[in-house]
Amino acid sequence: MKYMKQFGIILGVTCAGEIIKYFVPLPVPGSIYGLLLMLIFLMSGIIKLEQVKETAEFLIEIMPLMFIPAGVGLLNSWGQLQRIVLPVSVITLVSTFVVMGVTGKVTDRCLEKRKGETEDGSGNC
Repeated sequence: MKYMKQFGIILGVTCAGEIIKYFVPLPVPGSIYGLLLMLIFLMSGIIKLEQVKETAEFLIEIMPLMFIPAGVGLLNSWGQLQRIVLPVSVITLVSTFVVMGVTGKVTDRCLEKRKGETEDGSGNC
């Protein structure tokens, strides 16, 4: 029952993100709004980490399974994708390294901030 409640919370926040998508005139997917809402709720304490932790960990563990339908779709569309495979591969490779670099820099800053927090008791990440 605990997992159903946790999944319901996650699903509710995701649904709220989808609803927000219809009211905000930006080309942003509803799932992104849902992630931002979840971040805001977790940071503000509206939702406690313990209220969603186990189910979120389970969903992260099974995430590779969620890519199977997308992979099958790519295989089915190979004839159409074949002529643009080189540009898509270059874009994917470059964006992967950019994301890794930015993520590393943000993590470094968070760790530096957290280290300063332990020394003087201030700072958040």
